[in-house]
Amino acid sequence: MDDKLKRDIILDNYQNPMNRGLTDNSGYIKVNTRNSSCIDNVDVMAKLENGVFIDIRFDGEACAISTSATSIMIKTLIGKTISEAESIIDNYEKMINEEEYDPEVLGELNVYDTVSKQPSRKKCATLPFESIKKIIALAKEER
Repeated sequence: MDDKLKRDIILDNYQNPMNRGLTDNSGYIKVNTRNSSCIDNVDVMAKLENGVFIDIRFDGEACAISTSATSIMIKTLIGKTISEAESIIDNYEKMINEEEYDPEVLGELNVYDTVSKQPSRKKCATLPFESIKKIIALAKEER
């Protein structure tokens, strides 16, 4: 994927993020994650049924990288099982940390494959995944 396409995908997901706006419907697990070194402060809520993400929503204040990563993460994880989500998160974190990973698992999330060149942006790109890891832990506790 060339750099222009990556920028276009990131910008589109920043300007038109998927599932922005929280709901007061019951059955959601809600967490807050923030980056102490910048403005990123995001609430993420997810609804799981039988261990499958059926809805994920978010709101808050965040930079372009964090907002777009949240949007793309949501598109990637809805319909996935907790186990599939954990595999995606593992591969994503490996990509961000320049370790061996499977790009086929990540799909559109591959737009962040060079974020490691900007160490200050790594936290921005991983913030939404921290939220999902918290949600997964809470969902496992409820079982």
